[in-house]
Amino acid sequence: MYAFDGRIRYSECDDTGRLSIVSMVNYLQDGSTFQSEDLGHGFATLAPRGIAWILANWRIEIRELPTLGTRVRVRTWCYEMTRSHALRCFAIEDEAGRELVVADSQWFVFDRSTGHVGRVPEDQRVYLSDEPRADVPPLDRRLIPSGEGTPTPGLVIRRHHLDTNHHTNNAHYIRFAVEALRDLGHEEEISGLSVQYKQMALLGDRIVPYVHRGDEGYDVRITDGSERTFAIVRLRTR
Repeated sequence: MYAFDGRIRYSECDDTGRLSIVSMVNYLQDGSTFQSEDLGHGFATLAPRGIAWILANWRIEIRELPTLGTRVRVRTWCYEMTRSHALRCFAIEDEAGRELVVADSQWFVFDRSTGHVGRVPEDQRVYLSDEPRADVPPLDRRLIPSGEGTPTPGLVIRRHHLDTNHHTNNAHYIRFAVEALRDLGHEEEISGLSVQYKQMALLGDRIVPYVHRGDEGYDVRITDGSERTFAIVRLRTR
């Protein structure tokens, strides 16, 4: 188990004064990143080895987004690790210990020399915890939007979208999906989300989100406007 404390900043809030969806996802990502740094397996250590952990799948349940100034604790723990992948949970709690956000996720080790997923090195088992899986529904193993979907205004990936792996940061795909809903006039409250990452969007790639109405809310395909799908984001609404 790893944890760090924070406080919701004005710059992290949306127009309602609550933590934005994208900032919430960044808090979760920061938890795993800080743990890697503190264990001596951060970017500066893995990069010379030509490997990096990449996120393949999210399931995030939003019980309540904290408001401006709220003191929070972010927890994360790896509850399963095999030679092929790792499963990691996250939680954001308030000062009273209430879980505001809880998540599960699947990660792979990316080998830069081959351009493909590789085996998990033995020294990465340092992350493995005895903590059980969080009380969250199962990961969506396959997201399949229905119908053709409605295209929304596109954009081009710029440098500010990239992370240290030189591809679009995980949180930006969620930003693209949320903004696509708003472009179509959908303003429902989001109760949770699932994301499946399929291909890496790189500098200069064109992004065109397609919005599909689903049983739980909306599915948003993040595409290049043609054949490629970079990610599918399922936004569940209340």
